[in-house]
Amino acid sequence: MENRTDTSEFIFLGLPSNPQWQIFFFLVFSTVYLITLSGNITIILVIRMDSSLYTPMYYFLSHLSLVDICYSSDIVPKMLADLLVKQKTISFISCLTQMFFSLLLSVTEVFILSAMAYDRYTAVCHPLHYVVIMNKTVCTYMVIGAWMMGLSFAIINTVPTLDLQFCGHHKISHFSCELPPLLKLSCSDTFVNNAILFSSVAIFGLGSFLPTLISYIHIISTILKIHSAEGRSKAFSTCSSHLIVVGLLYMTGMSQYMKPSSLSSMMLDEIFSVQYSILTPMLNPIIYSLKNKEVKRALGRVFGKSKCYHLF
Repeated sequence: MENRTDTSEFIFLGLPSNPQWQIFFFLVFSTVYLITLSGNITIILVIRMDSSLYTPMYYFLSHLSLVDICYSSDIVPKMLADLLVKQKTISFISCLTQMFFSLLLSVTEVFILSAMAYDRYTAVCHPLHYVVIMNKTVCTYMVIGAWMMGLSFAIINTVPTLDLQFCGHHKISHFSCELPPLLKLSCSDTFVNNAILFSSVAIFGLGSFLPTLISYIHIISTILKIHSAEGRSKAFSTCSSHLIVVGLLYMTGMSQYMKPSSLSSMMLDEIFSVQYSILTPMLNPIIYSLKNKEVKRALGRVFGKSKCYHLF
């Protein structure tokens, strides 16, 4: 009979044990985290302080930046602390808490991206009705809806985990608490948990991906009907950055949670996780905003220095 225990803590195996590599990765991820915080906080402050950015697009961007700050802060500080110690442990409650917020924030982010896709669809395909369609009330409900979807997803997948039992070693082959590696450790029957995870990823994933896909089908169709090359280029430039980030996020996130177990490996899982939980929050303010002329002008006005135009 298997030795069933009440787990008090887990040990992470997904971080290097060599001191030199630990220092290297500590410096790398510290830099990434600082860039993530400074970039996203700057975006939020500039959008709140400059009235020219009081538009639906920048309203969504400010919430996307907030999600990215929280998402990165849920993962990176613990990772950095573990890189400075030999025994990389986390308590059971802390592990579930980290996992809960990771699930919440990842799904909230994809639904905010979906809202941004609809915003771009309205701006390109219905420019004359844009102000009426994308009014303040609609935008507020869209953001609240995104957070509610994230909360629902997190609760649906976290609550069943509370009943799991763990046997033998409590070593997680990862650098953070994510649900798939955690389910592999359990000596309980995880069929229901895996079914819930797969079903919810499919439902919530399609629920955010299909509106984005449909929006861009209409956007591309409208752009192709524009006669002037300059007009087509200008219309497409408003959407290209969003497409890049959406593509990266969906490819890595969906691959992580929906790939067959036969394709799973610790290194592959970690690469996917680093991409969507650490690198994407850093890249979002750069791709979406810091290369945007309106944001550059706003930076100059807010900080009172024209030199800000050339910082990015």
